[in-house]
Amino acid sequence: MRVKFTLKMFNLLVNQKQVNRITLSWISDLPENEILTISNCWLKDQSFLTRRMTGLDKVGESSLTIEPLEEIMA
Repeated sequence: MRVKFTLKMFNLLVNQKQVNRITLSWISDLPENEILTISNCWLKDQSFLTRRMTGLDKVGESSLTIEPLEEIMA
């Protein structure tokens, strides 16, 4: 399944520097079960981002949007 991820993060600490906001957007082809796994990990694991992003020490607020591209382009 082709999906677009949009990650918005606010009030970050990156390499000991304060950053107001960062928005990342990317497109991936993933099986539905992997998308569900990512979504569930995102909801359950408060350190999901800091464990995966080098230099990211703290995130004040964040949101992850997962949109199927078929619906966007249709």
